[in-house]
Amino acid sequence: MNGNNLNLKLRIWRQAGPKAVGAFAEYNVSVSPDASFLEMLDEINNDLEKKSLDPIVFESDCREGICGTCGLVINGEPHGPLRKIATCQLHMRNFKDGETIYVEPFRAKAFPVIKDLAVDRSAFDKIIQAGGFISVNTGGVPDANAIPIAKDIASEAFDSAACIGCGACVAACKNASAMLFVSAKVSHLALLPQGQPEKQKRVEAMVAKMDELGFGSCTNTYACEAECPKGISVRNIAMMNREYFAAKMKSHNVETE
Repeated sequence: MNGNNLNLKLRIWRQAGPKAVGAFAEYNVSVSPDASFLEMLDEINNDLEKKSLDPIVFESDCREGICGTCGLVINGEPHGPLRKIATCQLHMRNFKDGETIYVEPFRAKAFPVIKDLAVDRSAFDKIIQAGGFISVNTGGVPDANAIPIAKDIASEAFDSAACIGCGACVAACKNASAMLFVSAKVSHLALLPQGQPEKQKRVEAMVAKMDELGFGSCTNTYACEAECPKGISVRNIAMMNREYFAAKMKSHNVETE
């Protein structure tokens, strides 16, 4: 063993399936401080497989903080102790030798556990399918500057579009609310001219689907913003509420000044 390795105790949530009773299992590891958190889990799985034991199930893809599939709750915090990074960007040097680390899946009614640390986040896909898009005629690709957009509007839309749909906002919220995710998608399109024609129908459909899937109400504690790996602002929630109110007023034929 490398003398510079960190000796850690991992207490990792193991659950055989969606309806199985889960519990923490303990693993003692010696790992390089330069290893990423997911590389550390890979090493544990290599050892388990050598012993013909069931490896720990967790999700990952890009390992560059882009796709959002790697989300874990580490010592009670979605994506771990550092701000504005995904789990795959977390390195073991951020932990202390001899530390005990608790690793759990994102917990929410709308994110049922598949196995161990992997959860079903298809609820987010269903919300997007309900209205997180624009309807356009297919054909030739227009020039990039065909529709002028003011820089401040473009920047604000880009900030909202940076959401990677990881679900950390849901895991951080006491009510497992998806308001930050939904509002980022609503704001992104509502700010752009391409999203204007369907903006009222969009916000009503996406909020309705969010409620249908069992996500809770916003707690107004800003925990979602604090844990978001892309720093999505809760200002998006305020904008979505305004858009939703305006859409409901119009759908009920209520005139406003």
